[in-house]
Amino acid sequence: MTLAGLNPVLVDRINRELLIETPLKPVDLCIVFGTRNGEEAFADEVARLWRRRLFRSLLITGGPTQGVSRSEATILHDLIRERGVPVEDAMLEHHATNTGENVIYSLPVIEQRLGLATVRSVIAVGKFWTSARYLMTLQRHWPSVTKMLASVHFHPVPRDCWMQHDLVREKVVEEWHKLARYKALGYIADLDPATCTWR
Repeated sequence: MTLAGLNPVLVDRINRELLIETPLKPVDLCIVFGTRNGEEAFADEVARLWRRRLFRSLLITGGPTQGVSRSEATILHDLIRERGVPVEDAMLEHHATNTGENVIYSLPVIEQRLGLATVRSVIAVGKFWTSARYLMTLQRHWPSVTKMLASVHFHPVPRDCWMQHDLVREKVVEEWHKLARYKALGYIADLDPATCTWR
């Protein structure tokens, strides 16, 4: 979609329903969703959260991508370690190929290491243009946990000017169209104000 095709009403809806933000406070677990780009920015964000003492345990999820032998989880793990975050006890999930699998495959890992019942709150770390989908996927598969989001933006345009950058605009609009389709397919669920506060 071109910039001219975005009217103010649609931009406002996208900002309110997709590019959501949540307040951050200390949680039991930080879940880092795998990515094929922006890995350095992801690691920087996790390090910032760690320095602010916002999480106790860390899980990194993401399988291998085409042409890359190491999993997304391994690549992010190493970059996070380089930033001084203690990752010796970090949980890694090496098989997920999409956001749904990130959550589905991670839940048994969390259960085995921590016990799901002991985790009351999480911060999800993921790409800016996918903001709502991370939380809505968690809501679908782990509704009881309190959910927060640290979104990562790694393109040279301010977040509130996303519509002015061709690639970011393309990604945001593509993601916007996914939400209704994924909800109809049962991949994601509407957020519950009892377990997620967003704006």
